[in-house]
Amino acid sequence: MQEIERKFLVKGEAFKALASAALPICQGYLSSVPERTVRVRLRGKKAYLTVKGMAAGDGLSRFEWEKEIAPHEAEELIRLCEPGVIQKSRYLVPVGKHTYEVDEFYGDNNGLIIAEIELSSVDEDFVKPDWLGKEVTGDQRYYNSSLTKNPYKNWRADE
Repeated sequence: MQEIERKFLVKGEAFKALASAALPICQGYLSSVPERTVRVRLRGKKAYLTVKGMAAGDGLSRFEWEKEIAPHEAEELIRLCEPGVIQKSRYLVPVGKHTYEVDEFYGDNNGLIIAEIELSSVDEDFVKPDWLGKEVTGDQRYYNSSLTKNPYKNWRADE
């Protein structure tokens, strides 16, 4: 399956009042090489194993395969993951005919808030709410797998 998504930084916290749901997420990477990432994720009371291929040159699309697994299996697999497990809350924010997934990060990535929107095509129109900031689609620093190695707390203010 091909995933097409765009990522944006988020300004302020106005999105929280518009969220239809918020879920805690804990995730780690069994493999974080760009050619293939293998992620283990606990999201609320569910768990998933996800394989993602390398992103296209523009960062808009890449192969993604995901399978639901038992939460206890995910907990065991997270213990095998590379250092730098990600902790965040995911807010589901309906805007127009889409739902933004807004991630508020904690721990070493505290202060970082990123919104993602999945699209059916690279040129699909979508509503950009006021709280949406700079687009960071394709900027690998904002990939969760990159944040495990170079967390937001280590970035310079001018980055």
